[in-house]
Amino acid sequence: MTAGNGSLARLEALLGADVIRTAAAELEPLQQDHRRLYQGRALALALPRTVEEVSTLLAFCHAQRIGVVPHAGNTSYCGGATPDASGTQLVLSLRRLAAIRAVDPLNYSMVAEAGCILATLQQAAAAADRFFPLSLGSEGSCQIGGNLSTNAGGLNVVRYGMTRDLVLGLEVVLPDGRLLSSLSSVRKDNTGYDLKSLFVGAEGTLGVITAASLKLFPLPRDVATAFVAVPRPQAAVELLVRLREASGDRVGSFELVPQIAIDLTTRHIPGIVAPLDRASPWYVLCELSSPRADEGLGVLLETELGRAFEAGLVTDAVLAQSERERQAFWRLRESVPTAQTRDGASLKHDVSVPVAQLPAFIEQASRWIEAQVTDAVLVAYGHVGDGNLHFNLNQAPGTPAEALQAQEAKIRRAIHDLVHDFGGSFSAEHGIGRSKVEELARYAPPVELELMQAIKRALDPHGIMNPGKVLQP
Repeated sequence: MTAGNGSLARLEALLGADVIRTAAAELEPLQQDHRRLYQGRALALALPRTVEEVSTLLAFCHAQRIGVVPHAGNTSYCGGATPDASGTQLVLSLRRLAAIRAVDPLNYSMVAEAGCILATLQQAAAAADRFFPLSLGSEGSCQIGGNLSTNAGGLNVVRYGMTRDLVLGLEVVLPDGRLLSSLSSVRKDNTGYDLKSLFVGAEGTLGVITAASLKLFPLPRDVATAFVAVPRPQAAVELLVRLREASGDRVGSFELVPQIAIDLTTRHIPGIVAPLDRASPWYVLCELSSPRADEGLGVLLETELGRAFEAGLVTDAVLAQSERERQAFWRLRESVPTAQTRDGASLKHDVSVPVAQLPAFIEQASRWIEAQVTDAVLVAYGHVGDGNLHFNLNQAPGTPAEALQAQEAKIRRAIHDLVHDFGGSFSAEHGIGRSKVEELARYAPPVELELMQAIKRALDPHGIMNPGKVLQP
């Protein structure tokens, strides 16, 4: 796929200089990924104002064989929104398509355009006395189109599911410019193939999501949050089971946090304070919620933690007594990635295994790291409620970053092989992007890969959509 000056001039003539931008100052922020792992060079930036302009743009690029790289909030951890270095790929941003088209409280649904910031969606739902449960550390900057394209996870998956589970319908511009308009808000629809699911998690390789019909839920009115010290991951899993049963499955979030995460955040993030006075190998940040204001979840949580203490599953705990304290707990948890970055170089592994297998995986993987890896500090944390662990390593104090980076291939292979042995996934919530293309080719069953390639060829025969991402050419 190539694009010369002639094609760019024709595209500018077709859509106008207000849509097609070539100024270096505008292109530069889009040519490097969030983690600074990939640096590309874009042909131009496209900023369409309407769905019709997106359709016109893709039809032209399809005919001219111009690669298109959809770009949302640039919070991807896998290089999924960065152009290559050829200077022939067009970066497509939908930040101008940011309207909330409708909120229907009676139907518990809303329709929003792809460029809408996630936090804005949450606020619009709350203004209608409803709750949109997708919640991420980057929710102030990530866009719902990117969340849909990567099937984002986040903090509430244990109760509400992944982004895919929140979708009722989609509006998608196909690679050849045709519009698939399926923004239905019905809950039951068995009329043929579920086409919307093809585009959720496809990372812009099959088309461009321009709008979505999304599920809403009753607004939580009783919330109980605790920061809990536990002796080992197995105790955390058993505590999760107890809380789900005792609360009638009202556990919204259940996060595992190691002591090293406390050390990193209190060292590098101003205002972060350890919630408990005594150190513990592991902690849990758990939260129960209910739409009933008089549910008594605080009392229930305190009672169950007391019982867990007597059973040896909990060694200490503090319950949030105010919204300020609750936010302080969550700020600590959400600051772990930033604290890791400020501490030095790191290797990140976004993995998942069945929840019951999580303790055994942590034990075996940690033992391998201790025996086989030098110049590294293990930082393993994540969403215990859904089995998703961020099994990361930071460079050891006083050692060069290169010492850890030189071991990256060996570490990645060992961790991902072990995840595979446990029946898990090497990409739990961050997607494939550019960084994990070879991993997908290695671990996905051959039939799955054949079907993915067949779908890609059927929808994008010229391979213009997000080239080099997800699937090998």
